[in-house]
Amino acid sequence: MRVLLTGANGYIGARLLSFLLREEHEVLAFVRRKNSVRIPQGFENKVKVIEGDLLKEESLQNIPKGIDAAYYFVHSMAHQYKDFELLDKQAAQNFVHMINQTECNQIIYLTGLISSQHLSKHLRSRLEVEIILKQATAPLTSLRAGIVIGAGSASFEIIRDLVEKLPLMIAPKWVMCLCQPIAVIDVIEYLLRVLGHEKCLGETFDIGGPDILTYKEMLLGYAKERKLFRLIIPVPALTPRFSSYWLILITSTNYFIARSLIDSMKNNAICQDNRIQSIIPRSCFSYRVALKRTLDKIAADDVPSTWKDTWSSSSLGRFSQKQVQVPKEGCLSMDVRRFFRARPEEVFSRIQKMGDSKGWCYMNWAWRYRGFFDRAIGGVGLRKGRRSLEELHPGDAIDFWRVLDIDKQSYYLLLFAEMKVPGEAWLEFRIEKKEGRFEVIQRAIFRPRGLFGRCYWYAFCPIHSVLFGGMLRKLVKGLI
Repeated sequence: MRVLLTGANGYIGARLLSFLLREEHEVLAFVRRKNSVRIPQGFENKVKVIEGDLLKEESLQNIPKGIDAAYYFVHSMAHQYKDFELLDKQAAQNFVHMINQTECNQIIYLTGLISSQHLSKHLRSRLEVEIILKQATAPLTSLRAGIVIGAGSASFEIIRDLVEKLPLMIAPKWVMCLCQPIAVIDVIEYLLRVLGHEKCLGETFDIGGPDILTYKEMLLGYAKERKLFRLIIPVPALTPRFSSYWLILITSTNYFIARSLIDSMKNNAICQDNRIQSIIPRSCFSYRVALKRTLDKIAADDVPSTWKDTWSSSSLGRFSQKQVQVPKEGCLSMDVRRFFRARPEEVFSRIQKMGDSKGWCYMNWAWRYRGFFDRAIGGVGLRKGRRSLEELHPGDAIDFWRVLDIDKQSYYLLLFAEMKVPGEAWLEFRIEKKEGRFEVIQRAIFRPRGLFGRCYWYAFCPIHSVLFGGMLRKLVKGLI
């Protein structure tokens, strides 16, 4: 089948892409940034990457008319809270208008479990999108899932951060609400099996694992799997807003996701309709088994995607790749250079491994302080838990940096700063051959915003000079 996959670089979309290709489907990957799609080796001819934005209807003209089915994995929750409902509605309407001009026979939509009339802002938006998608000429298949357990999912990363960091948790009363977690592999399998299934056309299904647990039981279940003693004390006084601030200080999530998830957790999230079991029988993994599989994946550095790596989770969510490239005018820069005699791929491999748990080679305390300060003023902070500790791809998040471009053949890496600064900042690494030796060049680039931005740059220049110089010196240590 010829399948349109929107959000092909997202947490679910990136994983589903591989499975669709293995089942010999032809995939049209629709994303904001062309180079952010990771195509499995050997399947390059089976994927056509289409760059566009569902919020810009004119950018949908490149989507072919000959489509058999379409997956809808688009939402605006990740980078803003106030107006994401309007953006979700507009994107869904543009999608329906586009899909009605194609030969599409099925739309598949993954949404949240809706088991209450008092919906959070997040779930209310998902339900409204579902209603809009039903207006398309192609029948809609909706799969409603609760908390997804998998390496890199926002829900799992919050559970992981809380349990790993806090021996004692004073938790809000919503930790006693019920939920029905489901392993990410089970979600992927359902998404695959409903594709082209006649009994699934025009239907809405709840999907969940076999366990119904409170959020407290989920936290303690993780602690048991990791052999950690944790004490959780629920109290009624923590408001959703206060809980959101608490989460962003302790976990790697941002305020928008934290607020949306907490608002949704105030209600039970359990399956009300189990009809899908009679159509697509499946023995889903238990919460404990899903946890073990996820932790094994992390230990093996085998994480296909994380919520942080999606372009929509970035503060740059509304911009295309071309809009965040390094400008040629109005920038200040600082270069640090070091010669080395080792193979360039060895040094470039070291560059790719920097950040997260391995640190930045030099003055790691300063990086931690900058991350803590950024989180305190509402920035992203040091987002721990990168997709891979060994290699990078465009779109990957490393602490408060975003990979804009990487060329492993010419040894080039460009990072964009997502911390709060009075301007825009980039960090560039490249390796060049000079006088029979190789030279690694690190360039910090800053486009100031007004006088305050310029004062910020010059005030921190001495610190940056010491920091970046020491960082590059440690990077090539033993290779000179």
